[in-house]
Amino acid sequence: MGQGDNTMSEVREAVRLRYANVAKQLVVFNRPGSGPAGCCQADGPDCGCSGSYSAEALQEIGLTESVSLGCGNPTMLAELRPGETVLDLGSGAGLDVLLSARRVAPGGHAYGVDMTDEMLGLANGNKAKSGVTNASFLKGTIETIPLPDSTVDVVISNCVINLAEDKGAVIKEAFRVLRPGGRFAVADMVELEPLEPADKQALDKWAGCISGTIPISEYRNALVTAGFADVDFEIHATENMPGIDGKVGSAYIRARKPLM
Repeated sequence: MGQGDNTMSEVREAVRLRYANVAKQLVVFNRPGSGPAGCCQADGPDCGCSGSYSAEALQEIGLTESVSLGCGNPTMLAELRPGETVLDLGSGAGLDVLLSARRVAPGGHAYGVDMTDEMLGLANGNKAKSGVTNASFLKGTIETIPLPDSTVDVVISNCVINLAEDKGAVIKEAFRVLRPGGRFAVADMVELEPLEPADKQALDKWAGCISGTIPISEYRNALVTAGFADVDFEIHATENMPGIDGKVGSAYIRARKPLM
């Protein structure tokens, strides 16, 4: 499911550099009412994520919504329960992992996987400030998740899968690490109206959550091909990007790994 002529390393490096820089900004601006707010950073699409998190939940872990670069709140979408193990793909500053850890306590655990050292450092710092003990941040890519087969109950992600060049590999990995009956519950950007070929090739727009989007039909096919059932898409915000033909939108995506 790779797109365009850009190599995997070019796309991945563009994404890594962008979010390494964002992590540095968040270190400075991690306080109420400041910092790079909005979905996938301030100059990405305005995909309706503002206000997705309750003030009470944020207060519990001592963070603000400014550390979220996502396009929704997958922790609520997933309907997490005490005792479950949850994995966040592309965990960034750790907000969704820390919120998930609170929801699966007691007895549960939340993992986050991210490839960016700066984000991992920020996430571990946020973990220390939050007082959350049942969370772990792992270095790795979402195409090769550093966890064994059938080890998690829920896979979440927030505006990250669109950043991967090989979405099929990511979705197959999510299926692999889920236990039978496990849930896939992510917020992600999708292509609603075709983007121009030149925009699909632009590395800056890829790292900005635009170029890497794929149509819902293609996303659904990747989930079904991996083995998922009960696939459902809910579009909750759309965006026409200035100077770009086509349209992207923010979607909540649910699926389930069948019982064996």
